[in-house]
Amino acid sequence: MKSQITPICHNNDFRRIYNRGKSFVTPVVVVYVLKNREKKTRIGITTSKKIGNAVKRNRSRRIIREAWREISPYLQSGNDYIFVARGKTPYVKMQQVKKQLETSLKKAGLYNKETKPV
Repeated sequence: MKSQITPICHNNDFRRIYNRGKSFVTPVVVVYVLKNREKKTRIGITTSKKIGNAVKRNRSRRIIREAWREISPYLQSGNDYIFVARGKTPYVKMQQVKKQLETSLKKAGLYNKETKPV
């Protein structure tokens, strides 16, 4: 059974994860992780206007979402993840973002490439 992935939409959820969650910073993306009470995996992607115009912000969200899609089968369920794009994000390839997410989530102890995808 594939784990349920839902988006994080409410501001109070973002605030709670920013305040209580653990953060992992890389030059391309910042990852916030917080365990939730449900068995669902929830993700949120944020891009500020510091990233650039709408085209650059949308590109940043797209490449983060695609990198997430590729690594999500190897993650534990029941966590909330927030990915914050940084200044370099719209200028790098998706594979580089994927590598940065993998290293951040390995530090968090949530990513295991050897496990069989769910």
